[in-house]
Amino acid sequence: MNIKRAKQEIKDTIEAYLLKDEYGEYVIPQIRQRPVLLLGAPGIGKTQIMEQIAKECGIALVAYTITHHTRQSAIGLPFVSKQSFGGREYTVTEYTMSEIVASLYEKMEKTGLSEGILFIDEINCVSETLAPAMLQFLQCKTFGSHAIPQGWIIVAAGNPPEYNKSVREFDVVTMDRVKKIEVEPDFAVWKEYAQLQQLHPAVISYLNTRTAHFYKMETTVDGRKFATPRGWEDLSQMLTVYDELGKEMDREVVVQYIQHETIAKDFANYLELYRKYQMDYQLEEVLEGRIDPVLIKKAGHAPFDERLSVVGLLLGRCRNRFAELMRAGQATELLYEELKKLKPQLLAGEGDSELTGVNLQADDGEPTGLADGRMYTETIDVAEPFDADGVLSAALAKFQAETERRKTAELLTRQEEQTRRRVTELLEQYQRKLRKEDVQDGETAFSSIREWFDGEQDTLEQELADAGAMLEHVFDFLEAAFSAGQEMVIFVTELNRDPYSVRFLQEYECERYYRYNRELLFEESGRAIEARLQALGK
Repeated sequence: MNIKRAKQEIKDTIEAYLLKDEYGEYVIPQIRQRPVLLLGAPGIGKTQIMEQIAKECGIALVAYTITHHTRQSAIGLPFVSKQSFGGREYTVTEYTMSEIVASLYEKMEKTGLSEGILFIDEINCVSETLAPAMLQFLQCKTFGSHAIPQGWIIVAAGNPPEYNKSVREFDVVTMDRVKKIEVEPDFAVWKEYAQLQQLHPAVISYLNTRTAHFYKMETTVDGRKFATPRGWEDLSQMLTVYDELGKEMDREVVVQYIQHETIAKDFANYLELYRKYQMDYQLEEVLEGRIDPVLIKKAGHAPFDERLSVVGLLLGRCRNRFAELMRAGQATELLYEELKKLKPQLLAGEGDSELTGVNLQADDGEPTGLADGRMYTETIDVAEPFDADGVLSAALAKFQAETERRKTAELLTRQEEQTRRRVTELLEQYQRKLRKEDVQDGETAFSSIREWFDGEQDTLEQELADAGAMLEHVFDFLEAAFSAGQEMVIFVTELNRDPYSVRFLQEYECERYYRYNRELLFEESGRAIEARLQALGK
């Protein structure tokens, strides 16, 4: 199966293993919770999905590459203790707690999460001395004499023998105690992930036309030559940073990540053309609606691979713009939720200086009586001034504490962490403004905050409109250069596959997008064109 299906299978397994009955006991007892054994070629994302699964399930993750461990670190160190049997004392050998088991308890202490995943990578590549301990681990869920805590699910990963000379095959007894999942590389699934993570558009565009280069493993007289999804992702991140730094990436850099010289050279050549097309077609002006008729003619008469690269460039710019906009929208939505919680606390502070009561007390301190002929003092109790700044400070501290809790528990993705950081910045900005204006009463404070938040929404609406105008300009260019041809089919098809573009188009109504979806029947046409793209890449 592909990595996406494997991820869902593991999530379903975790949900089943962690289900409890009305007495708080696991429905599937630990002894029947088979460890998951994930087998697949290196570099296809086995380790990465475990991090995603732990965050999405809200549980802890402890990961080990077992080839880095010795028998002593895995099962503990021996020591001699005294025990009595039948009235006689004997010396026996015991073992300290395994480093791996101890790390589970440390993780629980650190995160406050009592349930989690123990992920052991390269489990079938252990040394000869450690192999028995690994078999015991899979069969009995123990390291040495120490059991894995209740609520921790074991997931192990390994490579098939053809990829690693040190692989040890497990016997039938062990295999009959695991839940085996075999994973194969799948470009379509990886592409979904690549778009969600905003990998460099040049990488996505290149692999669209050369899917055979997505994963390749060859054995030659000079050794292994390979290209893996992990290599493409790491190359993409470096390429993005190189763009920011204004550095050029050539074949010598590419081959450091894509360790297949032929593919590395081909991508380096493609990247050079990609840069050239970016300049030749003046994409910045196209996106702003200034389209040169000369460029229209040039694009219309260009070879198919060049036209495809131009479409890829435009797609990349659209995706990045939509992704930035959607992230800003997520921050605004989260800020709105926090302000909803803040509203009743601030509005409770209306009428700061109202009188709360009148007490009469005799000057001699005796109990009051209005007809006893003594002098009385009137004491007026006034409510304490409402502290709007304090309320906002408390809300901000609570939000930051929750962010830190989730961060410590490793439950936040990088994007979620950035979103919460942006909300913190906005709340701090509101607090500085209130202090500058010396706002004390709650009603005025909330009125000001609402006004500032409305400004954030207005800015977001304007950015939505600007992004929509950019998309309309792209359609203008494509219609003028390619009419309703296959380039338009590719563009619309790719928009439908990109999660950020789909969400944007739910907010912005683009008439031409929906029209081309209907008229071009992109699903059937897209498959035919993809077949041509794949043939082109062979």
